[in-house]
Amino acid sequence: MNKMTVKDLSDLRGKRVLVRCDFNVPMKDGKITDENRITGALPTIRYLLDSGAKVVLCSHLGKPHPVFSDEFKLNKKEQKKVDALPEDDRAAARRAIISKALAEEPRKLSLAPVAARLNELLDGKVTFARDVVGPDAAEKVAALGEGEAVLLENLRFHWEEEKRDLGFCKKLAAYCDIYVNDAFGTAHRSHASTAAIVEYGLVKTAVCGFLIEKELTVMADSLDHPVRPFVAILGGAKVADKLGVISNLLEKCDTLIIGGGMAYTFLKAQGYEVGTSLVDDEKLDYCRSMIEKAAAEGKELLLPVDTVVTEKFPDPIDSEIETEIVGSHEIPADKMGLDIGTATRELFASRIREAKTVVWNGPMGVFENPTLAAGTVAVAEALASAEDATTIVGGGDSAAACTQLGFADKITHISTGGGASLELFEGKVLPGIACLNDKE
Repeated sequence: MNKMTVKDLSDLRGKRVLVRCDFNVPMKDGKITDENRITGALPTIRYLLDSGAKVVLCSHLGKPHPVFSDEFKLNKKEQKKVDALPEDDRAAARRAIISKALAEEPRKLSLAPVAARLNELLDGKVTFARDVVGPDAAEKVAALGEGEAVLLENLRFHWEEEKRDLGFCKKLAAYCDIYVNDAFGTAHRSHASTAAIVEYGLVKTAVCGFLIEKELTVMADSLDHPVRPFVAILGGAKVADKLGVISNLLEKCDTLIIGGGMAYTFLKAQGYEVGTSLVDDEKLDYCRSMIEKAAAEGKELLLPVDTVVTEKFPDPIDSEIETEIVGSHEIPADKMGLDIGTATRELFASRIREAKTVVWNGPMGVFENPTLAAGTVAVAEALASAEDATTIVGGGDSAAACTQLGFADKITHISTGGGASLELFEGKVLPGIACLNDKE
């Protein structure tokens, strides 16, 4: 952790500070259903407000159509209507369609509910700008007083955000004297607000907030200087999603546990029948090479010894299904494995109980189905009961499982970024962190 943080800054009073947050929160019918990412950003925001800064908050939410842009693409039906008009009328018709979308899209993926909740949590100090680089944002940023904040509308309403557009970056940079990145969940993305604004040299003072500082301190330090035994657990569907992660963790850990759908590719690579289970056939040679690498480096690579099988994947995913448990080397040709079995749950839990450092990313089965969640629950319970160990859950489904099961307060650290955590586990440099100022 050699990056400057907000605490390394002096005399913030009156300074304009642009803070990239991760407010990509789950929403249903315009209501926030999980506030973890909002509460995670509060320490940095409060620190800046208490220091007298003028705070401009920005984030994305979901994957909206970029409605605030000349790049707005009409669908085929709309385009056909426009093309049928006289040439002089087409521009006005196009603008009318965009205006309608502008009225509809923000209702679905607007950050307005986040601004309202922030305002409640921060004692009425937060306003909301209905655009990002438009007149409402400019007016509200200019009107900020010391110790006040404004949240800009969804960054991804602009195509320029993901395309690192220089002009868009200049408009964002015009809002600030200082840039703070506290959005670990997007630190692996090289977008305008996460990296380009600094990489283009538009903001000279760029530091991280407390959330990113915590993520790096806990996760990076545990990976680079683990207290041993160090156990890494990987689950999820496909080997292809975690090629670099598997190889990198094998070099760092003492035991690598493989569960979830990806385990069946490893089992097939060893020559076992896996029935109709999910398999990455193109990665069989890779799995063999990882098994050989573990043996050559004296590392333990644990695969499921038994598995929960069923005739077909549940549809809908949470529907009732009939299952049985068989040995992982005895999966019937007409059945598929969808969770780890009882013997595997105890085997994996025993290694976790012996560990001093544990990192986990990816469920052990189709945990969205109550019948197929037992393996994921067993791993979460084992981490929660590992009192003498540093336990880290790397975001995504694993984090959701721990939170839903009520184990969150018993885990040392649950990351706010699934993709960013994976890339950190893989040993990659994260653009949103690499661009920040180094400590002297």
